[in-house]
Amino acid sequence: MNSEPNSRGLVELFTGDGKGKTSAALGVVLRAVGQGLRVHIIYFMKGDFPYGERNALSHLPNVSFQSFGHLHFINPEDVKEDEREQARQALRAARQAIGSGDFDLVVLDEVNLAACWKLIEVDDVLRLIEEKPDSVEVILTGRRADERLVEKADLVTEMVEVKHPFRRGIEARKGFDY
Repeated sequence: MNSEPNSRGLVELFTGDGKGKTSAALGVVLRAVGQGLRVHIIYFMKGDFPYGERNALSHLPNVSFQSFGHLHFINPEDVKEDEREQARQALRAARQAIGSGDFDLVVLDEVNLAACWKLIEVDDVLRLIEEKPDSVEVILTGRRADERLVEKADLVTEMVEVKHPFRRGIEARKGFDY
C-alpha cells in the first residue's frame, strides 16, 4: 500500500436516479478526514435545511462547508433569478476553495443538477475542473450529470433505483434520509 502523499487529485462523479450520491461523497469525506486531509463541501441548492450530516461534519477536524440555495425545492421549469444567483455564488465559492491551496478534497454537492437545470453553465463547471490544481480531488454529485462532465471525470458511478420506500408512501426519515 502506498503511503506517499497524494500527487494527483482526481475528479469523481456520482450521478443517477438512485439514492446515495451525497452519501457516497460523504463516505470519501470520512476517509479523507481519517487520513488527515483537509475537506471543504459546497452545497448547491440545499439552503440551510437541517441535514443530519451537517451536524456531524461540524464536529470533525479539517472539514468545512458552505450552503447555497433556499429551503424550497426549485421548479426546473420556472427557475427564479435568485435561485440562479445562489448557484452562481456556490460556483464562485467552489472556484475559490479549489484554488485556495487550503483543501485536499472539495465536494460540489448537487452541482450536476444545478447545471442540468441551467442555474449555472456546464461550461463553467468544466472550466473549474480544467483549472483545478493537480493536488486537489473534486467530487461532483447530483442527478442528470451532463455527458461532458461524465467524460471529463476520472471516476463515474451511477446510482440506479431498484426499489425505494417512497414508492410505497414512506416519507423521508430524519437521521436516515436527511
